[in-house]
Amino acid sequence: MAVFKPRDIEKALLAKGFKVEQTHHEYFWFYYNGKRTHIKTRISHGKKEYGPNLISAIKKQLKLQSKQQIEDLLNCPMSEEDYIELLRSNGEVD
Repeated sequence: MAVFKPRDIEKALLAKGFKVEQTHHEYFWFYYNGKRTHIKTRISHGKKEYGPNLISAIKKQLKLQSKQQIEDLLNCPMSEEDYIELLRSNGEVD
């Protein structure tokens, strides 16, 4: 599995319909039809890189099922529409 920098993960998430909410951490919530969903992840800017273990955790949080799906989401071949369709097919959003 590839290694990703936090700012690259953030950029990819924002391009896919996620919005940042600042608490004492930086959470990225997925918004669908203008409403916040249950799908979220947290990015730590203290990390220089996210390796396989952390990318795998993000994959689960974002309701993705394969290594290829998370890599496509973060490397941007997967569009926001593709992500929504995947979530629909998995029953995560209506």
